[in-house]
Amino acid sequence: MDKLKMHTPSLADENFSKLSALFPNAVTETIDENGEVVRAIDKDVLEQEINKRVVEGREERYQFTWPDKRKSVLLANTPIDAALRPCREESVDFDSTENLYIEGDNLDVLKLLRETYLNRIKMIYIDPPYNTGNDFVYEDDFAEDASVFIRRDEQYDEQGNKMVRNLDSNGRFHTDWLNMMYPRLRIARDLLTDDGVIFISIDDNEQVNIRKILDSIFGEMNFVDTLVWKKLYGGKNDSKWFLHYHDYIVVYAKIKNNWFPNLLPRTDKQNDRYKNPDNDPRGDWTSADFTAIGLSPSCVYEITTQNGKKIMPPEGKRWISNYESYTKLMADNRLWFGTDGNNVPRLKRFLSEVKDGVSQSTFLDFTEVGHSDEANKELKELLDVAAFDYPKPTRLLKRLIHLASTENDFILDFFSGSATTAHAVMQLNAEDAGKRRFIMVQLPEVCDDKSEAVKAGYKNICEIGKERIRRAGQKIKEEITDQARNDGKDKAKDLDIGFRVFKLDSSNMKDVYYTPDEYAQMNFNLDGFEDNIKPNRTDEDLLFQVMLDLGVPLSARIRQNGDIWNVNDNYLIACFGRVDTELITEIAKQKPYYAVFRDSSFSSDSAMVNFEQVFATHSPGTIRKVL
Repeated sequence: MDKLKMHTPSLADENFSKLSALFPNAVTETIDENGEVVRAIDKDVLEQEINKRVVEGREERYQFTWPDKRKSVLLANTPIDAALRPCREESVDFDSTENLYIEGDNLDVLKLLRETYLNRIKMIYIDPPYNTGNDFVYEDDFAEDASVFIRRDEQYDEQGNKMVRNLDSNGRFHTDWLNMMYPRLRIARDLLTDDGVIFISIDDNEQVNIRKILDSIFGEMNFVDTLVWKKLYGGKNDSKWFLHYHDYIVVYAKIKNNWFPNLLPRTDKQNDRYKNPDNDPRGDWTSADFTAIGLSPSCVYEITTQNGKKIMPPEGKRWISNYESYTKLMADNRLWFGTDGNNVPRLKRFLSEVKDGVSQSTFLDFTEVGHSDEANKELKELLDVAAFDYPKPTRLLKRLIHLASTENDFILDFFSGSATTAHAVMQLNAEDAGKRRFIMVQLPEVCDDKSEAVKAGYKNICEIGKERIRRAGQKIKEEITDQARNDGKDKAKDLDIGFRVFKLDSSNMKDVYYTPDEYAQMNFNLDGFEDNIKPNRTDEDLLFQVMLDLGVPLSARIRQNGDIWNVNDNYLIACFGRVDTELITEIAKQKPYYAVFRDSSFSSDSAMVNFEQVFATHSPGTIRKVL
């Protein structure tokens, strides 16, 4: 019976083990600044191992770096002791929904999600602070224990991370922003499926730097493209240089050759240009130029039209194919010489042979995906107040989600703001009967006291986002219910408009350490272990921390029967109350994959002694854990 760690693993330990296995000759020890002997990797040995020539001393090389970059790498790998505590009263359809809304510092949340959602997220979209000089930026302090709560004039989050405005007068203007983004993106890549993709909204202030960060994390070869979103349709003519009407959306795939965007549906306008004037049995077609610029002797020859006219390519041009290919096209009735049969030929392209959809261009016009004013109006109509600055339009996110996902995928947004991404997921699911699931992560950043949001009763951004999801979900469900009355198709029945709310907090476990003398004073019974769980934590708090520790999704199906929790139909059975041999036997007979108990659960020493024997008899394959 193993003890659950109840904290995220140390990636530094894992990476060291991997390097040690690959390059054992590079493993060494050194003295740190405190005079302690610590493990190390000999950089010179490692450098020689990965080169095909002799390396003589340090050489200049192409790289992207900034002050504290190594600290950012360490921050991404450092484990934390924290928990996600469920909040039923703020959730919608808690027991049946597969959507998640998580409040807290997104770095800590991403670390908690990393093991459970490793390689499970199909699409990530984020709209991070643009670093305009007025944005809040996290000052992450990985040396501070996550259980220490600090609040000073509302400038600290619950994990002790200071929130400051990154003014352009700051000598670390770019450095602070890079240090914030790098560890979060490092973990984000781990979450993506091998055919997953990330979209990042950004403006000119950090567009170059976000590309360099992503090149170093994803690899330059996995850069897909930069989309340009025209976000404004009008504005004041008050710019000193150029009117700024656009933002960028940078796109990286985890493995570029594994991801290709879905096609957009063809419009009636695109199909209307296909006709069939010659009643070709292959159906409607349109024509394309059969000439090209430039000289190629094999593509310059005489053609005889259908009415016997002899023609050559226009001056300075050639036909697009050689004579042999031309004769095959003629035999297949692929050339059109006009209604009188005497024109320069054109190549027939049949509607039945084109792709089922249209490729997305790199230009996203507001006429297709919405603009900033539309986004503001949309949110104001939902919440009855202008509660959030610079939201993104739902149409924009819906377009990106369509391009990047299929009907059962996870969509993650860890700078979720007003929760446009969640709104778009529900809207797209309503339209195509998909079952995409969203995971929203947002720091409960306090709203300005003078803002319209505070006047309307919203204290922080999370309250805005959650209320938007509630109202948007209800509105979408009402709309498709009304539609069902007209067309007889009830899509509302299977539409998931709920979400489970979780709030980042310190670990459910106390820091309990015993000296040998203290342990001896327990008289070898279990009473001393009852304090290893904080007194204000519920069994459901423990269950979700156990689920994360064992890699069970937070959206898993959960049934409760007294003190027994059954997750995903016997995959995990947990009991945190008192148990005896009879109850242990009952659980073992259900043959769960995991069975989890508390140290203090056992009603007697004999129950604990019998524990292993009962499972060995009834379910030897069950993995047993205690906390």
